Amino acid sequence: MNTKAISSETGPGWKRQRTQGSLPEVHRSLAVPLKGSWLKKFLAFFGPGYLVAVGYMDPGNWATDIAGGSKFGYTLLSVILVSNLMAILLQALSGKLGIVTGRDLAQACRDHYRKPVAIVLWVLCELAIAACDLAEVIGSAIALQLLFGLPLLWGVIITALDVIVILLLQNKGFRFIESLVIVLMLTIGGCFAVELFLSKPDTTGILTGFVPSSEIVTNPAMLYIAIGILGATVMPHNLYLHSSIVQTRRFDLSKEGKKSAIRYATADSTIALFFALFINASILILSAATFHKAGLTEVAEIQDAYHMLTPLLGTTVGSILFAVALLASGQNSTLTGTLAGQIVMEGFLNIRLTPWLRRLITRLIAVIPAVIVTAVAGEKGTVDLLILSQVILSLQLSFAVVPLVQFTSDRRKMGEFVNPLWVKILAWTVTAVIILLNAYLLYQTFFG
Repeated sequence: MNTKAISSETGPGWKRQRTQGSLPEVHRSLAVPLKGSWLKKFLAFFGPGYLVAVGYMDPGNWATDIAGGSKFGYTLLSVILVSNLMAILLQALSGKLGIVTGRDLAQACRDHYRKPVAIVLWVLCELAIAACDLAEVIGSAIALQLLFGLPLLWGVIITALDVIVILLLQNKGFRFIESLVIVLMLTIGGCFAVELFLSKPDTTGILTGFVPSSEIVTNPAMLYIAIGILGATVMPHNLYLHSSIVQTRRFDLSKEGKKSAIRYATADSTIALFFALFINASILILSAATFHKAGLTEVAEIQDAYHMLTPLLGTTVGSILFAVALLASGQNSTLTGTLAGQIVMEGFLNIRLTPWLRRLITRLIAVIPAVIVTAVAGEKGTVDLLILSQVILSLQLSFAVVPLVQFTSDRRKMGEFVNPLWVKILAWTVTAVIILLNAYLLYQTFFG
């Protein structure tokens, strides 16, 4: 039985050798049982998928889901479903890359591309992580303002202090971080379950909304929001994150061991992403059942949604739960953003910074623009900043998806685990769709 870490040999498919394990402080730290039921083995892999799913329900998604529901009712539910299916495929490929090659996506890029290309990819990825962190900071600050009446500027500054919490969590082991993320996700899910009960949505409308409609393509306004939902759903840093954290499991490195690890890791991420689908769909359904039903078709900002829920639902509970879910979403995304930032910097540059320094740098990059804009332009400025963060994420996405599909479709790198022909065709089709839709979204944002 081979349970040692993969050696750092260059290998036939790589130009550079892998010098260290991804997230070395937790690399292969969690045992996987060699014997026992499938459930016991699945539970050993249970966790990483939920850290990944966090990125698919972060505050950056909320505005597009609210706008889509208020303006077009349940129609765009099919877009959320399609984008979620695309995410399931890409995350499965990401997990497989990490399990088979022993490299996360950042390390794989460094070991494959020439140094100037790798540096450009690193810079773009850091911008995307900073943009995502920015959305989390603003989302958490808005939630604190709605719940406790704190000025937005204070909320932005307070969210910067979560670096202390992160440092404490890192000392308690990876399972503790996974458990906390799952608890916060269940909190979000519980809040929206109550919201849906209170809003009494149209069941027929929901079922119809999950069926794609030609109007999504023919109606320019609907198409723009649909592309915004797609762009806000698939997060580039999640592909780097997943390829790393699947390696926290100490699975057997034999051929059969890797096959088993891929199977359980894929099941974990797929189930978790369907939970993310429930959250995103719930936001849109809530918006459709309250705002659209009442004829309020121009609701797009989180604060407006919060204030309108109470009179429409007839109770303050709806607004409070909405804000609690938003706060949990922002804090959850902070946890995974920490790990993604560490993975990207260590993987691309092959250097390690102490966790507190890496987190401080990441937070300052996100907090400083948020503080300046909030102080100068007020709440309207933070809304514009939130939109800008999603544009940056859309721009970066292609630069993460293309290498992922390229590497997992290369037999020299993946051996017998290379993507079969049907997966290659499907993955490259999804990649082309993402590139085209995000290019259209960027064009409409700046020139439309």
